[in-house]
Amino acid sequence: MLPLLRIQDLSVDFIAESGNTHALRNISLTVDRGEIVALVGESGSGKSVTSLSILQLLPSPPARYSTGSILFSEDGNAEINLLGKDRYSLQDIRGNKIAMIFQEPMTSLNPVLTCGEQVMEALLAHKKISKSEAKRITIEWFARVKLPSPPSIFGRYPHQLSGGQKQRVMIAMAMCCEPSLLICDEPTTALDVTVQKTILLLIKELQQQSNMGVIFITHDLGVVAEVADRAAVMYKGSIVEQDTVENLFDRPKHPYTKALLACRPVNHKRGERLPIVSDFLKETEPIVPHPVVADTGVRITDEHLPAAAVSPVLFDIEHISVWFPAKKTFLGKTLEYTKAVDDVSFEILRNETLGLVGESGCGKTTLGRTILRLIEPSSGKITYNGIDLTAKGKNELGPLRKDIQIIFQDPYSSLNPRLTIGSAIGEPMKVHSLFPSEKARKEKVVDLLEKVDLRSEHYNRYPHEFSGGQRQRIVIARALALNPSFIVCDESVSALDVSVQAQVLNLLNDLKKEFGFTMIFISHDLAVVRYISDRILVMNKGKIEESGPADQVYFAPESEYTRKLIASIPKGRPA
Repeated sequence: MLPLLRIQDLSVDFIAESGNTHALRNISLTVDRGEIVALVGESGSGKSVTSLSILQLLPSPPARYSTGSILFSEDGNAEINLLGKDRYSLQDIRGNKIAMIFQEPMTSLNPVLTCGEQVMEALLAHKKISKSEAKRITIEWFARVKLPSPPSIFGRYPHQLSGGQKQRVMIAMAMCCEPSLLICDEPTTALDVTVQKTILLLIKELQQQSNMGVIFITHDLGVVAEVADRAAVMYKGSIVEQDTVENLFDRPKHPYTKALLACRPVNHKRGERLPIVSDFLKETEPIVPHPVVADTGVRITDEHLPAAAVSPVLFDIEHISVWFPAKKTFLGKTLEYTKAVDDVSFEILRNETLGLVGESGCGKTTLGRTILRLIEPSSGKITYNGIDLTAKGKNELGPLRKDIQIIFQDPYSSLNPRLTIGSAIGEPMKVHSLFPSEKARKEKVVDLLEKVDLRSEHYNRYPHEFSGGQRQRIVIARALALNPSFIVCDESVSALDVSVQAQVLNLLNDLKKEFGFTMIFISHDLAVVRYISDRILVMNKGKIEESGPADQVYFAPESEYTRKLIASIPKGRPA
């Protein structure tokens, strides 16, 4: 019997006036029925180009298939070359015989159609059934993907659902026509670990029920261990290693595979320097830690010494609550509140990294922004360096802004696309009248760029000219421009490749030693929080569920909720 899918010697080039880019180089891959094959690699390795080539979704031009074939065999007896099919023939295959779950459900779902209408649309396009039958099947699939109250979800719009629920709608849409092959393109990136685990289990369960083949695209080998049978590791448009998941983890052969396995924080002690890809490939010199300067105030010389023994309190958070109106009368009187943060109290010690962890909706981002007075508290008191921030007016907070900074989750949306990165980093210095001249500010910006492992020639480039990891370095440099004493990192590594994530975590540790700032590190990933933090606060439904030293919370959790978060972290070894 023929394999379900055979990719043979496929090469894809992108043609542009500036020159040709070799996106794929002679890759070969097979997928059998009832098998999950993972495509693993960093952004730019060719994973998504491979998946889009299967469904012929790459625009041509600029894409050009220079060599190879993509052979699909639904019945196991005859093959068709998808590269030779016209768009009318492909319409019967796309979404029907081969379906795809895209990485970002919010941009893949139509915001002006209800979730039910969008799944019905797929059914009506490929099946000769009535609208009432399509609605019945849609609601049935919403139940199968374990959405709460399927008839209610049918009539809701995408913006009314959580990230995990939107991803389930996408799975229902992809599965409703019962395809032979399902392509999952990073379907769990940036999801909470608990939501990620349920989505992974759901995909595996549906795959086993229907005996379909699955191509699962990811940059995280921990996720691969949870779901895949075989894995192909991609690097710079080539498949550098293919094997069973067990062999790949136990006996990796290629240096790049070894690098991906090694750089995950879950595999390292707290604060230990993370290896990066270049350490294994020797293509560039490893990033050397920046020297610790002596003018940054208190420094902890013994890593086993509790922070409280050497550092006074920088922030004192007392009974902070943030309530948002959830239901109002016609005249505007509030009947119900959403308690995003509910009577929370804790201290932040000078020079420490405090981890704030929990699922989406637990209140961690709201709490982080409230500490900075970007969101006004409903009640409570925030004291910074002996100053009551809650008693200050907005104008009075201005001079304090340079001391307390934030690194947002999405660096692209937090950078002005019309400003060069040099201007973006220098703007805060100009606002706060730092440095006597434009030349002095530019010299400081160049110095900051080099500190975050960028170069002076990047000064006049725009945000869209950088990768995700580079943009994250840019916003870190901007946060450091005013030499703050306190920084909030809000999910600043959640959507990055594991190797880029390792570089950013190393960078934050290096810069913290050099500049001596205090940091709140917000994330849904307890493994990352444990690695970088001195103490951890676990939030659940607006309250602090558990707190304590990082290793104690991670290795000996007291709360059932914390244990659930830890159990949801991909193990990084085949089950």
